[in-house]
Amino acid sequence: MSSVNKVILIGNIGADPEVRYLDRGAAIATFNLATTERAYVMQNGTEVPERVEWHAIVLWRQLAEWAEKYLRKGMKIYVEGKLQTRRWEADGIIRQKTEIVGENVQILYRPDEAKPKEQPAASDASSSASAPADIMPF
Repeated sequence: MSSVNKVILIGNIGADPEVRYLDRGAAIATFNLATTERAYVMQNGTEVPERVEWHAIVLWRQLAEWAEKYLRKGMKIYVEGKLQTRRWEADGIIRQKTEIVGENVQILYRPDEAKPKEQPAASDASSSASAPADIMPF
């Protein structure tokens, strides 16, 4: 029987992505994404406060380079990916961190101060942005 490791999040970026390049030139971007559950009042009158959950996001290669260019703190984005847990030992202590390895990212909302220097043509690298405007079908 097969299994599924799929995560879908919509949230706000907590800080600009940190991008680094590995020895062989592969880019890796990391940032935190906040998701919020709204406050509500139960039928018995009990108030449940707003709850914010922070998620560690990791993007690789071309997606990391795209993130470095276009993603900024405060943007609301859609992330689709998989859960992955890393384990390592530091100073005799075994540590672990669970991250979302992003496979698809889309910008949903861009506050004014978070606008990148250039606008992305599309989330798909095969956009037709180079086609002259007079031959576009719309």
